Amino acid sequence: MITPFTRSEGRAAALLASVALAGCSTMAPRYERPSAPVAATFAGAEAYGEAHDAAAPPVADIGWRQVFSDPLLHRLIERTLINNRDLRVANLNVEAARARYRIDRAANLPAVSLGADATVQRLPSDLFYNRRQYQVGGTVTAWELDLLGRTRSLSEQALQSFFAAEETRNAAHISLIGELATSYLTLRADQAMLKLSRDTLEAQKRSYELTRQLADVGYVTELDVRRAETALRSAQSDVAAYTRQSALDRNALVLLLGEPITPELAGELDALDTLPDGIVLADLPAGLPSDLLTRRPDIRAAEHTLRAANANIGAARAAFFPTVSLTGSGGTASASLENLFSGGSEAWVFAPRITLPIFQGGALRANLDRSEVQKSTEVANYEKAIQIAFREVSDGLAGQETFEDQLQVEQQRVSATAAAFQLADQRFREGEDDSLAVLDAQRAHYAAQQALVRVRLARLSNLVHLYKALGGGWSAETTSTASTS
Repeated sequence: MITPFTRSEGRAAALLASVALAGCSTMAPRYERPSAPVAATFAGAEAYGEAHDAAAPPVADIGWRQVFSDPLLHRLIERTLINNRDLRVANLNVEAARARYRIDRAANLPAVSLGADATVQRLPSDLFYNRRQYQVGGTVTAWELDLLGRTRSLSEQALQSFFAAEETRNAAHISLIGELATSYLTLRADQAMLKLSRDTLEAQKRSYELTRQLADVGYVTELDVRRAETALRSAQSDVAAYTRQSALDRNALVLLLGEPITPELAGELDALDTLPDGIVLADLPAGLPSDLLTRRPDIRAAEHTLRAANANIGAARAAFFPTVSLTGSGGTASASLENLFSGGSEAWVFAPRITLPIFQGGALRANLDRSEVQKSTEVANYEKAIQIAFREVSDGLAGQETFEDQLQVEQQRVSATAAAFQLADQRFREGEDDSLAVLDAQRAHYAAQQALVRVRLARLSNLVHLYKALGGGWSAETTSTASTS
């Protein structure tokens, strides 16, 4: 039966609900960030060279436009950030997490609906009397008073999951830029190898023709001809191999790009047959391992996931205690439609409910145990993320120093083998040596040139990985707190 209500009673009920909500707190444990299970600095091995300046600006503040000096690579990154499907999925995951948080946050507020209904009955007079009933009003259905913070804990869990999804998206953004830059460098390196193998093939053709001519006049033996032909066939095989590898590199680049390569872009990529040493910024300050906690999005995502697990413990604890829910409605009611909004037709219903769990077969205890185990798991995942980041940065720093030395040595090796090849060729033409010495010198020079390209690629790829490991690649431009000097 719907009964009338007074304004004072309605205000008292609203005040009671407001006080209850204002005083509610969660039962989640107080969150404390676990200590980082890594050393305080990256230094400690001969490979790292001189100590890095801890006061240097964070690499994460240096935009990728300043780290990569190639305009074509800039354009490829811009298109990739728009079209790559993996990044698009990561963005949609963030939107889904945001919607989930909004849904859970709405549970803290009463769900109010407005409705109108009519009931018209006709039964035999010996069973019941005929009646009509019309109602219009608002309804609050099973609104839980969050006295112990259960719904607030669930809302906090959803919020932290949303933050984790955002950071995961940021990590995917950074990884995508690093992967694209590495793929681009690999394509340039393989096309440099292709050009080198083609130049070597032309030289081997000339050497083979010269050797055959000399064999025809009896100056060299048939063995010398076969040696020259062997070198020629080896060069032909390299041309085929690097042609195939360049095509595979192009396919990998298209997949990351997320759209077909235009004829203009294909022409620009075909013209890339060198790998400059300065295409990537070489001076990347490492900072301190503690910087990774705030700069690496994957570490931040792991911490948000840990905080979500911590909030879930609060919801599991609150499930042991009574829950208070309110159901009510208020509006007008009348037996006739024309009197529905006339004076004295006000009506309301107030139905509070208290539920106390008595026996659930140990499900509540098991749910709490599972929540605590999940938190311990996320602590381990968080610590592992820090350790992985520490190793990636340490590997990058070791390579940053040693690749510079190796590159210099390989350049000297190319110069030495070039000089040796010239001398061997001169001695052969003057009749002071046989063709075997020329072929050996030419083979050594070719191998040295290939090794130089490989070291250049390894050095540049290491710089890209170090930039990504330090949390760089999120912004396109350098922020005001960073310096590229």
